Amino acid sequence: MTTLNEILHERLAGGIIPAAEVMQLALYHPREGYYRQNQDRWGFEGRDYYTALDCGPLLGQTLALRLEDNWKQLGSPSSYTILEPGAGRGWLGRDILTHVSPDFLKILIYLHRDDSPAAQNEAIKVLEPWISSGHAIITNNLESIQPFTGAIFSNELFDALAAQPWRWDGNQWLREVLSSNGSEWQVSDSAMAGEWFQSQAIDLEVGDGSIWAEELPHLVGSLAEKMTRGLMIAIDYGESADRLLAKGSDLRRYHQHQVDGKWWEDIGQCDLTADVDFTRLQACWEHEGFHCLTHQSLSYWIRRHALLETWESAWSKLPNEEKMKRINNVLQLTLPGLLGERFRVLEGQRD
Repeated sequence: MTTLNEILHERLAGGIIPAAEVMQLALYHPREGYYRQNQDRWGFEGRDYYTALDCGPLLGQTLALRLEDNWKQLGSPSSYTILEPGAGRGWLGRDILTHVSPDFLKILIYLHRDDSPAAQNEAIKVLEPWISSGHAIITNNLESIQPFTGAIFSNELFDALAAQPWRWDGNQWLREVLSSNGSEWQVSDSAMAGEWFQSQAIDLEVGDGSIWAEELPHLVGSLAEKMTRGLMIAIDYGESADRLLAKGSDLRRYHQHQVDGKWWEDIGQCDLTADVDFTRLQACWEHEGFHCLTHQSLSYWIRRHALLETWESAWSKLPNEEKMKRINNVLQLTLPGLLGERFRVLEGQRD
């Protein structure tokens, strides 16, 4: 049985490997990929990283309001399906299903899709009440989902696409690759990536650079074809294209809550991620017929759609420990410099 290290060793014997191909193998190798291993990676102590869901249910509560509002805007149809690709542990689905109104829940179906064995196992546990009642379905087969009215939402989905870093040296584009000596930058044909970067930069300077996720349009298209009308919401790390270029965006490695750029080390044992180009993501959704597209910080989106004053009044009746957890959840997702400012939310609609 060929291991991940053996595959890389054999490939390197024949020359360099583009960083995006290493990321694809590291995360999605059928047996040894980071997201294919049956291990729980999410959370605080002893884990690699945490998400907004680990801080509390505020994100799910707010999404529950936003989705129910969209249902009403569509004329309260008799069925409303919400698809979450890359759904992880099912915590976001659980928080949404817990906080929607009884009337909305009656017609609501939540589709959890994730290829990770660990994620599926955890989701089965946390979603069991709604699976039993027919309001939640766990699937890893996107093709089997019939077109629906409802919503597609994701949390940290697009930052896990295999991404290729590029840098401008003043005359040409350099591609980051893995060699037998580690990371290197080599001249390469930038093709569509270079054309996109050039179109988004006013004046390129030496050191400017960004990432290019080749599969982004295909993923957006495969999701979009499942929804006839409704709402799309994507929550992710990232920035507009011009900001990423000026920043010199690259790949990040997460291991036991330590973050660095050494994506070539401990392949398959660490999470690899990249900033999302929200300008390009928005263009992909526009190409699929979505409109009213806009992206904003998660903290602003929470403040706009959550009923914070109402909820905080209700939390005052909770035990002190639980009350403080809810307040800390609000602070993490709304205050400058914290988690809510590091994420962006892209919304779009299809009529």
